[in-house]
Amino acid sequence: MTPARAVDEYLRHVAVERGLSAHTVAAYRRDLGGYLVWLQRHGVEDIAAVTAEQVSAFIAERAAAEPRPASSSLARLQSSVRGMHRFILREGIVDDEPTQRLRPPKLPQRLPKALTIDEVQRLLDAPDAESPAGIRDRALLELLYATGARVSEAVALDIDDVTHGDILRVRGKGNKERIVPLGSYARQAIDVYLVRVRPGLATRGRATPKLFLGMRGAPLSRQSAWLVIQGAAERAHLTAHVSPHTLRHSFATHLLQGGADVRVVQELLGHASVATTQIYTHVTADTLRDVYVTSHPRAR
Repeated sequence: MTPARAVDEYLRHVAVERGLSAHTVAAYRRDLGGYLVWLQRHGVEDIAAVTAEQVSAFIAERAAAEPRPASSSLARLQSSVRGMHRFILREGIVDDEPTQRLRPPKLPQRLPKALTIDEVQRLLDAPDAESPAGIRDRALLELLYATGARVSEAVALDIDDVTHGDILRVRGKGNKERIVPLGSYARQAIDVYLVRVRPGLATRGRATPKLFLGMRGAPLSRQSAWLVIQGAAERAHLTAHVSPHTLRHSFATHLLQGGADVRVVQELLGHASVATTQIYTHVTADTLRDVYVTSHPRAR
């Protein structure tokens, strides 16, 4: 099988069978496109002929490129190449897997940035409570903080997903659905938006079941949602960098600070592994350490 066909088969697998997002599939396509160019330049016409030395040489060449790629980009590149080779091995297309000894680069551990409860309140209060855009923005921000949903998950919500009282259905990575409680503040903000704003926005565009709409009636995009968060952060005079993931990080951190079990937080965030969730326990541990140092008479 040619390398190009092997890549096509793998991309079809991750898109259709594994249900990965279009964004993730596009990233795999870019990574594997570069891999195909490299294999072609080195005369590889059969994917079964690829050796471990060639894979290592490709990764080493990319790692030494200028400008130097970030460790996260290099790790994703390795994951893309390894995933494709493992797939064709499982499918019986090849008899050997040349990426077995490939070691991913060590990524620097970055603790997620979380806002304080007071900062979150300022962020949620920032939108104009009387304008249509402000009412929609408040509903979006309240939902993000109340549920820990990713921005991409929030803009993908349909009206039916929030019509189950205090329960929200969220479709996460791999199109996996999870159930998340919806607090009373978020429920009220969404209800106000659905009654006072969304019907008017819906008349400006084509019919769509999406919950959040732009000012022209089209479904709110992820980029537009990011601008909503950035705009609210500026109006709230938050000096810390506020990213689309900030409210998700704050949601997890505040739950753990309040005594929630890490396994429960894992379910609420939709993490496949508890190891991913445990990074938030470091944030909580830092907070506990600070309180201890400032409060205990023999801490210093």
